[in-house]
Parts: sequence; structure tokens; C-alpha cells
Amino acid sequence: MVYEVTQNFPKSEIFGITSQLRRAALSVPANIIEGYSRVNKNHFRNFLSIALGSLAETEYFLTFAFEQGLINKADFAKVIDLKEECGRIIWRLYQFQK
Repeated sequence: MVYEVTQNFPKSEIFGITSQLRRAALSVPANIIEGYSRVNKNHFRNFLSIALGSLAETEYFLTFAFEQGLINKADFAKVIDLKEECGRIIWRLYQFQK
């Protein structure tokens, strides 16, 4: 969804907010995958924590882009809802790893 939303960002932002937002969003599943592939269960929990941080960073960049008029209200609402759902899932996984 983040890639779809950023498709319409100005070309002048390709190395700015577009890049930052895409990297933050990609970092979420990448950290989950990396943590899951580790042998030690504590490592997985640590990487879930990092994924939650990346999700918060993604939300910040989305909010910034919305406030700058780069994302319309409907798309912003959809992507924030998706972010909330992902956050709940990751948090449950994190709690389960105790």
C-alpha cells in the first residue's frame, strides 16, 4: 500500500520522503523475517520490537506526507488502518514470545 500511495509523490521527493517512507515500510516485514530466521527465540522477540519501531517510523512519515498534502484523506485513512492492524498482529507475536 505504501508503494501505491507514494507513486504519486512529486519526483523531487524521490530521494526525500518517498525513499524514507518506502524504506521504513519495507523494514517492518524484513525485521520480522530476519528475526524469525534466527535460532534463538529471544532474537525473534528483539526483531519484533525493531519492527514495531519501524512501523511507528512509517506512521510518522505517512502523517508528515498527509500534512504536506502528498496523500489524500481516503488513502491516508486506509494506510493508517492497515498500519494499526499490522501493529496489533506484531504486538501479539511479541507478547507470545515471552
